[in-house]
Amino acid sequence: MSWFGRNSSSEQSAAATRQDRQKCWESRDQYFECLDGAGVITAGEEGTACTKSKIQYEKSCAKSWIDYFNKRRVLAEKQKDMLAQSQLQSQEVNRKL
Repeated sequence: MSWFGRNSSSEQSAAATRQDRQKCWESRDQYFECLDGAGVITAGEEGTACTKSKIQYEKSCAKSWIDYFNKRRVLAEKQKDMLAQSQLQSQEVNRKL
């Protein structure tokens, strides 16, 4: 089985095509939109809320890509929180000056 779900032995070591990558990114975006709508940050914690889009995401993307995208999503949310906190602290300091 290849990275993106095909069963051809000649494709096992082939790199992902542009179309494969595009399909993966689109399914990732749909899944993450569903997670956003459900108020879930960490993929896999949504229960049955995003089952259809999760199945498509897992079918369209390589496992290593899924792991990367999921970790990156959590990291990006943490960075947003830290940036917002930093901006608030900066505003407080500017008010005191």
